[in-house]
Amino acid sequence: MGDIEQMIRDIKKKIFKTAVEFFKRDTFVIPLASIILSLFIAALVILSIGKNPLVAYTALIRGSFGNVQAFITTMIKLTPLILTGLSVAFGFRAGLFNIGAEGQLTMGALAAALFGVYIVGVPAIVAIPIAILGGIAAGGAWGAIAGYLKAETGAHEVISTIMLNYVASLLANFMVNGPFQAVGTGIPKSPEITDAAKLPIMISVQASSLSIGIIISLIAAIIVYIVLQRTTVGYEIKAVGFNPYAAEYGGISIAKNVVLAMFVSGALAGLAGAVEVLGLHHRFLGTLSAGKGFDGISIALIGQNNPIGVVFAALLIAALRTGSNQMQFAGIPKHIIIIVQGLVIFFIATERLVKTMILWKERKEEVLQE
Repeated sequence: MGDIEQMIRDIKKKIFKTAVEFFKRDTFVIPLASIILSLFIAALVILSIGKNPLVAYTALIRGSFGNVQAFITTMIKLTPLILTGLSVAFGFRAGLFNIGAEGQLTMGALAAALFGVYIVGVPAIVAIPIAILGGIAAGGAWGAIAGYLKAETGAHEVISTIMLNYVASLLANFMVNGPFQAVGTGIPKSPEITDAAKLPIMISVQASSLSIGIIISLIAAIIVYIVLQRTTVGYEIKAVGFNPYAAEYGGISIAKNVVLAMFVSGALAGLAGAVEVLGLHHRFLGTLSAGKGFDGISIALIGQNNPIGVVFAALLIAALRTGSNQMQFAGIPKHIIIIVQGLVIFFIATERLVKTMILWKERKEEVLQE
């Protein structure tokens, strides 16, 4: 009997050790498994309302990638989601929870529109970079405000960024209903930007046009990856995120890196706003953001705060959003997509909880052995 009990204990230890090694690895297996499990549960929900999951998911794929127009629409939705996902992920890497991508995107879009409207008489090779840099600077400055407050006063970035979201929204509404409103329209929107400031269009089908904004967002993802993985700046930012006290002991300035991380995080969201204005709407609209900044939070979580993972996570969310319209035509409620997205985030959070529990158990065993 004792041998059997010992064998059971050994098996439990092997299972625990395997789980520890699995969850310690920086892998995309967990997000992938979360997506598959979420789609399976959503299929059960679809069955419960008397619909066919195969029909629903076929419609989803067809609506996202079934033809050129569907593909273009998905890419248009993907472009800002990559950048807002990168924005939140960069903040996470520094141990900062940037909830302000919404406001930073708004400020970036507003600045890009201002430059795009009032910079006239210059070629596109000058107008486009200036408008983009204006959006980046505005978003970065908006993020740096929260970073400075965190570094100098200890104000939590969650609170300050949420408050700054409201300030950005109110400022944007004031501008498009007042001094920056298109003359004679009575509609909350800015004048159209000059042709020189518009991003070149790569492909256009009917009313859908895909600009080079998607290329800009992918280049941004590559740059962020290189900065985080291959530069001293990235190392210091990650060190502050992992353990600020150890980083400070090693000579790394916490305050400087907090402000820098929030600036870069805001700059990426500002770039998202600039690309939306210059490549899609060609003017600033009061409701331009439409929650894309908050979508960046879920995208960063699904992508494990890895720039490459963020791209694929953003593609997933964009495809779900685009394909949901086709699902409705097949008689499937579009709210199924919200269920899938919520379940994915839930399972990702569960994985982090499991990691915490494993770490706690390891430490407990170390204390008992001492």
